[in-house]
Amino acid sequence: MKKGIYLCLIVALATSSLFAAGVQETSEVKEVVVYASVDEANAKSILDAFTADTGIKAAFVHLSSGPAYSRIKAEENNPQADVWLGAPNENHILAKNEGLTVAYKSAALDKLAPEFKDPDGYWRSFYMNPMAFGVNTEALAKVGAPIPTSWNDLLDPVYKGLIQSPTPQASGTAYNIVTSLTQAWGEDEAFAYMAKLNANIQTYTSSGTGPSKGVAVGQCAIGIQFTPAFFQFIAEGYPLKVVFPSEGVGFEAPALSIIKGAKNLESAQILADWLVSKAGQDVLSEANTYFYPVNPEAELAPGMPEFSTLKTIAVSSEWAGANKERLVERWVNEVLAAK
Repeated sequence: MKKGIYLCLIVALATSSLFAAGVQETSEVKEVVVYASVDEANAKSILDAFTADTGIKAAFVHLSSGPAYSRIKAEENNPQADVWLGAPNENHILAKNEGLTVAYKSAALDKLAPEFKDPDGYWRSFYMNPMAFGVNTEALAKVGAPIPTSWNDLLDPVYKGLIQSPTPQASGTAYNIVTSLTQAWGEDEAFAYMAKLNANIQTYTSSGTGPSKGVAVGQCAIGIQFTPAFFQFIAEGYPLKVVFPSEGVGFEAPALSIIKGAKNLESAQILADWLVSKAGQDVLSEANTYFYPVNPEAELAPGMPEFSTLKTIAVSSEWAGANKERLVERWVNEVLAAK
C-alpha cells in the first residue's frame, strides 16, 4: 500500500516538474527586430500595439527606404534584423529578387487583394496612402500666391523656392512621384516636367516625410509627399490644406518582408499576420497614423476622404521595381542637374 502511495507521489512530482518546465518554456520572452521605413512615431505606435496584443517585444531601427535596403544587403550573410517594415512594395520586390527575403504564406494573406501582396508570399502591404500637396495657407498668403490645384500649377514662377519634395535617391515616396508621373504622361514628358519643376524646389529632403515638417512650420509653403503627416498636422492645429492635384496622384502600398536568415522567424511571422488582421489594421486608426487600411474589415479614421473618391494613378509594382535603378539615375542626371 505504502509503495503504491510513494509511486503515485513520484509520478505526481514528475508530472508537476514537467508541467513547470513547459510553462517556463512557453513563457519565455519572445522578440522581433525590425528595420522600420515607416516614420518613427507611427512605427512606435504600431509596434507598441503589437507588443501589447501578443507579448512579443519589438525593437526597431528607423531607416528610410534606400538606407534600409542597403543595410539589409550589406548584412545578408549575418542579418541583424528579422523584418523590414514599410517602404513601397517595389523595394520589397527588389529585395525578393536579390534573395534577401523569404516567403511566408498564411490564411491572413488570403484576405488581401492581389495588388497588396506577393503571390508567393514574399511581401504583403499593410496600408496605402495617396500622394498630395500639403499647403501652408498662411505662408502662401504672405507672398500673395494662390493655392495650387494641379501639378502644372507648381511650375508657376510665383512658387520659386517655396516647394519641398523628397529625393528618389533615398526616398520611396519620391520614387512614387517619378513612377506615377511617368505612368500618367509617358517617361520623356514626365522627366521634362520634373526638370522644369526643379527651378521652384527649395530643397529635396532625404526623408519621405521631410516636406511635411517644413511646410507645417512655414519653412516652405508647399510640400509634396504622402498624406498621413499632413492630416496629422491639421489635427494638431497647423494652417495646412491637403490638395489632390487634378491630373491624379500615385499612391503607396508599403509592405512588410521577412528577412532571410531572421533569428526570430516565428515572431516575424506572427508580426506579418497581425499587421494585416483586423486587430492590427484597426490600430492604424486608433493610433492616429492616418494610414488607409488594406484589410476591408478595418475602420477608416475620421476626416480622411474615402480612397475610392480620389483620382489615382496605378503603377505596376513589378515594373517600378525592375526599373528603379535606371529611373533614379535618370532623375539625378536630368532633374537634379537641371538649371
